[in-house]
Amino acid sequence: MNQQAEVSVSVESIGHRRRPDATIAVIGNPNAGKSALFNRLTGMNQKTANYPGVTVERRSGRCTTGSDTFELIDLPGTYSLTPNSTDEKVSVSVLFGRVDQTSVPDGIIAVIDSTRLYQGLYLLQQLAELGRPLIVALTMTDAAERDGIRVDVERLSAVFGGIPVFPVVATTGRGFDALREGIAAMQGASAPGSPAVWPELSAAVDELSAELANAPVRWQRAEIERWLIEGDVVLEETGLEHPSPEQTQRAAVLRTGLFGDQPPLAVEARRRYQWNREVLAGIVRSEKQLVSAGARLIELINRPWFSTVLFLLTMAIVFQAVFSWATVFMDAIDGTFAALGGAISSTLPEGMLASLLTDGIIAGVGSVVIFLPQILILFMFIILLEDTGYLARAAFLMDRAMRSIGLSGQSVIPLLSSFACAVPSIMATRVIPNRRDRIATIMAAPFMTCSARLPVYAVLIGAFVPAREIIGLNLQGLVLLGLYMVGIMGGVGTALILKRSALKSAKPVFILALPEYRRPDFRSVVVKLLDRARVFLRRAGTVIFTVAIIVWALAYFPRSESVAADQALAVAAAEAELTGDALAERLAEIDNEAGAAQLEQSLLGRAGQAIEPVFSPLGWDWKVSAAVIASFPAREVVVAVLGTIYAVGDEADEQTVGERLQSATWPDGSPVYTLPMVFGLLIFYAWCLQCAATVAIIRRETNGWRWAVFSWSYMTGLAYLAAMLIFQVGSALN
Repeated sequence: MNQQAEVSVSVESIGHRRRPDATIAVIGNPNAGKSALFNRLTGMNQKTANYPGVTVERRSGRCTTGSDTFELIDLPGTYSLTPNSTDEKVSVSVLFGRVDQTSVPDGIIAVIDSTRLYQGLYLLQQLAELGRPLIVALTMTDAAERDGIRVDVERLSAVFGGIPVFPVVATTGRGFDALREGIAAMQGASAPGSPAVWPELSAAVDELSAELANAPVRWQRAEIERWLIEGDVVLEETGLEHPSPEQTQRAAVLRTGLFGDQPPLAVEARRRYQWNREVLAGIVRSEKQLVSAGARLIELINRPWFSTVLFLLTMAIVFQAVFSWATVFMDAIDGTFAALGGAISSTLPEGMLASLLTDGIIAGVGSVVIFLPQILILFMFIILLEDTGYLARAAFLMDRAMRSIGLSGQSVIPLLSSFACAVPSIMATRVIPNRRDRIATIMAAPFMTCSARLPVYAVLIGAFVPAREIIGLNLQGLVLLGLYMVGIMGGVGTALILKRSALKSAKPVFILALPEYRRPDFRSVVVKLLDRARVFLRRAGTVIFTVAIIVWALAYFPRSESVAADQALAVAAAEAELTGDALAERLAEIDNEAGAAQLEQSLLGRAGQAIEPVFSPLGWDWKVSAAVIASFPAREVVVAVLGTIYAVGDEADEQTVGERLQSATWPDGSPVYTLPMVFGLLIFYAWCLQCAATVAIIRRETNGWRWAVFSWSYMTGLAYLAAMLIFQVGSALN
């Protein structure tokens, strides 16, 4: 690694950020090592945003070599300049300068996997035909050497008209000094000549270029080539002005001469791959190696039965880690915020300011930050599985099962991730290229039983489900398992309905090149993790923080003077009659009763009483209604809210709250929490979308409020109907 370059990057990242000397696009096939190369070139000096109008991320970073500064744009992976997925369309649009607020790149770095040259040269041919300054970063050279593959770099460069080719190893930094020098030399460099892959196509493009020279919108040569091959669909997607009828007719004649009655894309593929085979014969030399133990292990892993067992074991390890490893960090975060709240409570006098800081701001921030360990652990595994090449194999393995509900194997990891938290799982759907499949997966993800539902389940199951065994199995555990299955059925059913209605499309075609197993790059993993953490806190944290403040205000205002006066009289009487532990116990009881009374007449309490008729078909009283309303921003706060409503106070844990729920009655003395009502409430929490962070992420990932509002309305309506049906039928049977 060039130490001088590293220092320059660090200095500029904290100092004045001058305008870059040039913008360079970094593009390559998926799994070619592009992101690892980008992260090593830019380090932490990068930023993430979204391209205008789409949910595809725009990752850019600055690379400084000497006195020159370049902005590198990490484009989504693509196999060719004929895009299929949204990500690929963005890559092509950026190269042609069709994206708003993004200029045409001044140069291109083509990232080519040296172990897959036959595939990578297809894209390289098309990039060379763009007529821009171009260099090649030949990655995975260490893996090629281990496999006995020798690439003649000089001959490869000569075949492509002298394009500079730099063999590199992104995980170790080998070859990056020369690559940085090549990037510096791109400024002001002329475009290399493109190879004579298809002379007939070049001649047709020359003819159309002459006819379109006077067009109002200047056509790039590569755009004319894509128009000839792909037809008028290019005009619709790019917004280029339609040529005149005469020009369109001439293009049709040339197209017929080139392709006849055969599919143009198929003809193009045959011609380009034929050229690749001819060229590679003189560039690549394979030296046969003895089969290593690692190769034998990989062969074993690729067998169906072994790969299935490995997949199940891997998923078990991932989710065990998410639940167990994160607990220590989550407890530490929870303890930190609790200590901070306690310090403020002991410093400030009791009142609105102290309540705002402790119950509003600190509790609001803590409710977001506490999920960060789960987010980072889950994404760490996803990044590691992706960088090692295993994630593609897992998606391929589960493809057949997912196709039965209209999705592909790429939806498996996001849906499984939802059992930890829906927020990172929805972010993980970015690996799904088809937008309809991606939205269907996003709509299904919140149904999976996340960890935030567990406190609610623990309270209700512990209080109302007997702890006895049935056929050697714990009944409470069976009910919890049933709730997990209910969530899965809700998600699968939703995906199936959407894929057969609003998101109807052909069954997804799942084609991918399985990458070789390789060692992940530690630097790249760290950069991606920090980026995910920043995105999560910025996008989800601000929304749930705001909503938490609103809920606090609703629960705090207005304050009742009569309740405060009664509290003061009760405190005075207790202090006159009691001492020691008895006094402390009585004062805590008085505070809890006063808090419950204040909440009952607060805006939240009044809202619960006002909305009680809406939820009465579910068997809920105003207290349950108020708790449900308060838990819509984040369902995990329901235990604390129930503790306040039922005058439990700061000691609101599952057991204490459960005991109060068991004794809750209607005015006529009948119990509120009957078995049908409890099971209806459990189903409501299983299916209802009570998470402001999830709604915010859906809005962000779908680029608008349409699907976020639909998801919230659909899940809430479905949960309401299910809870009402269970309560009404169960009560009638009783």
